[in-house]
Amino acid sequence: MNRIEILRFALRGLLANKLRSALTTLGILIGVAAVIMLVAVGEGSSRSIQQNIQRLGANTLTISPSFSGGGGGGVRGPAGGGGNTGPRTQARQLSLADAKALTDRTLAPSVKSVSPIVNAPSATAAYGAASHTIAQFVGTYPSYFEAVNKPVSEGTYFFNDDVLAARKVVVLGRTVAGELFGDADPIGRRISVSGVPFTVVGVLKASGSTGMQDADDVAVAPLPAVQQSLSGFGPLGQIVVQATGAGTTTTAQAEVTAILNQRHGITNDNPDYRILNQATLQETVSEATGTFTVLLGAVAAISLLVGGIGITNIMLVTVTERTREIGIRKAIGAPRSAILGQFLMEATLLSLVGGLSGVLVAFVGTRFSVAGIEPVLVPSSVVLALGVSLAIGLFFGSYPANRAAKLRPIQALRHE
Repeated sequence: MNRIEILRFALRGLLANKLRSALTTLGILIGVAAVIMLVAVGEGSSRSIQQNIQRLGANTLTISPSFSGGGGGGVRGPAGGGGNTGPRTQARQLSLADAKALTDRTLAPSVKSVSPIVNAPSATAAYGAASHTIAQFVGTYPSYFEAVNKPVSEGTYFFNDDVLAARKVVVLGRTVAGELFGDADPIGRRISVSGVPFTVVGVLKASGSTGMQDADDVAVAPLPAVQQSLSGFGPLGQIVVQATGAGTTTTAQAEVTAILNQRHGITNDNPDYRILNQATLQETVSEATGTFTVLLGAVAAISLLVGGIGITNIMLVTVTERTREIGIRKAIGAPRSAILGQFLMEATLLSLVGGLSGVLVAFVGTRFSVAGIEPVLVPSSVVLALGVSLAIGLFFGSYPANRAAKLRPIQALRHE
């Protein structure tokens, strides 16, 4: 028998019991679809987290006090390097003098810009009858916008002259602008922030939500204006440092650490500040989410194994039911290889149909968001899942096929 005849006999055998064949392929379908979908969800989650990190700037360092207190921060994130806990003998808050010291090109040649930050607590903005409590009212320098990747979509930033003159101008996030002005143009309008008038000069481009926090619920104004009217001249909440490039971020962190240690009198590994390195954080997150994605795929692969066991069971039943047919074919001269090939072909076809159906289901499934995550189809997962499904068909179908091929014609013909 040639391959065409083997294929024809295999198809006839499968179509003889359509419901059984369909239920068998369903197990493989579920397994393949689960592997592809879960890997896609893991990849989508990884990209979403990385995009949120990149919104803060890929080459930025965020310096925060490592003890409670301070003027609040304009950039929020988990603690980074240098954040050990324990008793301190010379704990100091971050100050404007610290920020200015970091701009020394001789001591910190890898630092491109430094943006000191204060955050006005409970800042309520009002315009006409509309009012809104701003989640983050940030006082800083113009370099902040580039450092944390906050471009404007309308109007402009404020400038160094505005900082020097302590002008009460403000750039609003999209959420704040929408709450106060709706669809009206806010540029040039004067709003009241906790009773203090500020003129709107720009609106930030929408950033979207980061977890439970609305990244667009923010307003940014010159540091002296916020200190004079809202926060007072206390310590800084944070200092955002932008490195000269992504490749110099680690070097910039070492330079910043040396300067702050000298200024704060730090002589041990227990500083009174902590540094969040966005590049290091992104690498760590990538490794963690990569492991998470592999784990999801491995868990889903168990369903493929279950589908393979189902193929074995169904093929054993099929061999038992068709024992007399096997006996007749062997009695008229069918070789062992033909019987073996037919049943292996049947098992492989079941896996192939189930695998292709699973790929189709997974492709449709990735068009929809899952728990707020946009799945990202990974081509390698499709190839791997389909390849494994075929291998499972061959592996789990080999035992029933071999059993059928070994039947002696006389015993097979006597089977009831």
